[in-house]
Amino acid sequence: MTASTLDTSARTPLKGWLAVLAVTLGIFSLVTTEILPIGLLTPIGEDFRITPGTAGLTMTLPGFLAALAAPAVTVAAGRLDRRILLCALMVVLALADVLAATAQAYWVVLVSRVLVGLVIGAFWAIGSGLAARLVGPGHASRATAVIFSAVPLGSVLGVPAGTFVGELFGWRAAFAALAIFTIGVLVALAWALPPLPSEGATRLGVLRELTRERATRLGLLVTVLVVLAHFGTYTYVTPLLRQVTQVSPELITVFLLVYGTAGIAGNFVAGAAIARDLRLTFLTAAGLIGVATCALPFVGDSKAGALVLLVVWGFAYGAVPVCSGTWFARAAPRAPEAASVLFTSSFQATLSAGALLGGFVVDWVSIPTVMVVGGVLASLAVGVLSRARSA
Repeated sequence: MTASTLDTSARTPLKGWLAVLAVTLGIFSLVTTEILPIGLLTPIGEDFRITPGTAGLTMTLPGFLAALAAPAVTVAAGRLDRRILLCALMVVLALADVLAATAQAYWVVLVSRVLVGLVIGAFWAIGSGLAARLVGPGHASRATAVIFSAVPLGSVLGVPAGTFVGELFGWRAAFAALAIFTIGVLVALAWALPPLPSEGATRLGVLRELTRERATRLGLLVTVLVVLAHFGTYTYVTPLLRQVTQVSPELITVFLLVYGTAGIAGNFVAGAAIARDLRLTFLTAAGLIGVATCALPFVGDSKAGALVLLVVWGFAYGAVPVCSGTWFARAAPRAPEAASVLFTSSFQATLSAGALLGGFVVDWVSIPTVMVVGGVLASLAVGVLSRARSA
């Protein structure tokens, strides 16, 4: 009897789904912590007297560190029980939130973001592939959709709530609230997760072999293009709404809430659609992101126009993580943890690169220009997928 069989057969259905919920809350906490600066870039920049592009480093650092941490921590962990590892990572995340909340210098904020990146890479690589072990293969696809729903939920609940708290009490209060929430998630993980012994240590050789596969390389290319397009633009959506759309700080929270709600819908619609045609679902999501970002500088001066485009954008991006994650999983069915590592590394590295390059465009040219550049990159992803075989 394998470790995976022991994991699922010894669990009641309810306890298994509670474990899925605990992992989902963990990823929700990670996603919210990672992208919270999107709603707080202006007050953070004003507090430390830095440019929006420099403040964008709060988005850049975590992704790059996560890309390195995903393979490094997973390989270094060897056969360590994954339950213990996930709980330890939540402790580090809470510490990072406390550092950000109490920082008196910008470099301390950046140190906290380095810690966030380390946690994101390791937790994502392990947690995103646990569905089958927690509820069994028969419910794995549904549980995976639930786990990935934490990504749009971070946008629909986490970022708007953090932005609201930041507007009322200051941006530091938002990170303090996240620290408290993360401690609660730690308790949930410790209680709900079963022992999760490693099913075979992930080794660098396995990762190298996967990158030689055509399907994996295609997934890497499309993920890079789409995520680069998204985070190169979405990182600076709050300054766009303030400068172009002339939205008040209070109304920005509502706009981000609408965006995130559309993202949740996109996540679950994509979860059903990829069973029929993964390639077409991914292509459609990339195309809608391209249309929305290109149109925002021209239609975004109207509040109604900006809101409609944010709905389209949010719906499309809600599909991206589950499409990308599923693509890698299908490319490496016999090495699920290694597939999760590649997904996490490519996603997070490109997230940071998008925020960094977008910051350069914002500082050197303008915010509307970065939106158009993002749209062009998303269109390139459409071109790549249109020439690929159905997955």
